[in-house]
This record gives sequence, structure tokens and C-alpha cells, in this order.
Amino acid sequence: MSSKIYNVPNISCGHCVATIERELGEVAGVAGVRASLDTKQVTVDHDDQAVLSRVEETLKEIGYPAAA
Repeated sequence: MSSKIYNVPNISCGHCVATIERELGEVAGVAGVRASLDTKQVTVDHDDQAVLSRVEETLKEIGYPAAA
């Protein structure tokens, strides 16, 4: 299993963290998600790199785009 860390500057509260974890947890191929209010980072555990494009699309769709 691999992990990818995204910087997500729009994380501002616990609700943001819960929303990101819930929505990304539903993406097929995602094994685990941890979002942090303190670091404004989201760690996504996955088995296949191909899922990362869907993760990035989902972050945009829910209003928490990853920083470039």
C-alpha cells in the first residue's frame, strides 16, 4: 500500500475534516483517509496510483481542492 499527502488550504474546521474523510472514503480504491486541521493536509492510502486522479477530482467537487 502507498500513501499520498495533499496540502488542502481550505480545511478550517472539524466539519471540513469529517467531510473530506467521508467523501474520499467512498472513492473506490481508497484504503484509508486522514485529514488534519492542524497541518491542513490529507493523507490518502491506496493500492493503485490510478485512483489518485479521482481523489483529486473529488476534492475539487466538494470544495477542498489540493494546492498545486
